[in-house]
This record gives sequence, structure tokens and C-alpha cells, in this order.
Amino acid sequence: MNSSDRHLRFGWWSLFFWLALGLGLEALHGFKAGWYLDVGQEMRRLMLTLAHAHGTLLALVNLAAGFTLRTVKGAEVSRPASWSLLGAGVLLPLGFLLGGLQIYGGDPGVGVLLVPVGGLLLLYGVAAMARAVQRATRAAK
Repeated sequence: MNSSDRHLRFGWWSLFFWLALGLGLEALHGFKAGWYLDVGQEMRRLMLTLAHAHGTLLALVNLAAGFTLRTVKGAEVSRPASWSLLGAGVLLPLGFLLGGLQIYGGDPGVGVLLVPVGGLLLLYGVAAMARAVQRATRAAK
């Protein structure tokens, strides 16, 4: 499977998962679930909302990467750059999700330690993608 196909497949399934989580959070809110809404659960609500938002956004970033690799003639990224975007799409929102599932006295769980790793992978992947598009568009002129 080539990298554009990988990003498209990951992006669409990831988008489905994180949007479903968002609907689940709306249901918890609608049913006034104490585990989610009670006083003292602000950190849990924040972490789970951040997981939903970042997961959805990174799914769209991976879709954009897939469509870019498919449509910009000559745009190619290295395997590590491609995998870093995919890794960011997993680690960053998963860190927020895991950090929100277990709260310790108002602090997120240790899963939140995945967030900065995912953030670094995201920066590397986006920079590599930008360089690839820049090279391809310059070569096309």
C-alpha cells in the first residue's frame, strides 16, 4: 500500500472513531452522567474533549496528506515522515483520552505523557509534507 492510500484509509477510520467519541460525549452530557459532569470532573471533561478535538483534527490532517500526495505531482515524503503523521494521529489524541479516563486528584492520568511525543511527531510530519510540496511545486515551474 502506498503512503497516500495509507493516509486516506487511516484518516477516514480515524475520523469515524473520533467523531463517534464526540457523539458519546454528547450522550454523556445529555444523560447527565455524573462520571462526566459532576463537580470535580472538569479535568476529565477537558481531557476527553481535547481527545475528540485533536483526534478529529489529526484525522483531517491525514486525509489532507493523502489527497496532497495523490494530487500534487512529484510530492513525495519519506517513510519516516509519513509514519510520523500517522503516529501523531494516534499518540496525541490517545494521550488525552488515556489522561482523561483516570484522574488523580484533579490531574490527568499518566497517559497524557503521550501528548508531547505526538506533538513532536506532528511537527516533523507537517514540516516534511510542506517541504515535499514546496519541492514538487518548484520543480513543476
